[in-house]
Amino acid sequence: MTTTTLIYVALLLMTLVGVVGSVVPVMPGPLLILGASIVSGFLYDWNQVTVTLVVSSVVFVMCFAIDQLSGIWGAQKAGASHWGQIGSIFGLFLGFFGLLPALPVGGPLVGLFFGPFIGAVVGELLYPRQAPLVDRLKISVKAGVGIVLGSVIGLIIQGLLSLFAAIVFAVTTWHLGFGIT
Repeated sequence: MTTTTLIYVALLLMTLVGVVGSVVPVMPGPLLILGASIVSGFLYDWNQVTVTLVVSSVVFVMCFAIDQLSGIWGAQKAGASHWGQIGSIFGLFLGFFGLLPALPVGGPLVGLFFGPFIGAVVGELLYPRQAPLVDRLKISVKAGVGIVLGSVIGLIIQGLLSLFAAIVFAVTTWHLGFGIT
């Protein structure tokens, strides 16, 4: 194998890791795909990677927006208050750093899924409502589930978009990596 082919295979692997990273929280998946496109531009001809560069840039921006908005959308659909949304953000940080007492094992990935749920439930319970505790608990759990479901749906959409960008990368740059003209 030539050096060009080895570098290209490394870039293809980088895009595949990017697809996985788009559905695993904290991994910069779409950024890796965009990075592979940019590196291809430097290594090969910028004119030959224009399509993959545009697609990966658009996917990166879309994934960033989806990442920011999916939990909020889920919270709104579930009827969460701002207290629940703020609680989910605190839960996300606490879960990521392993600071939730309910999660002594599992590490940051488990904390990233359960932290926002626990935070949203606690935030909703702290919200001053004039309702019996049982009703407040139902509302709180519903808000927590909504935030988590919104985030999971967002991750699925990001995964599909990243897969599309990786396929576009492979199809439009295949000839560059293997010297096919």
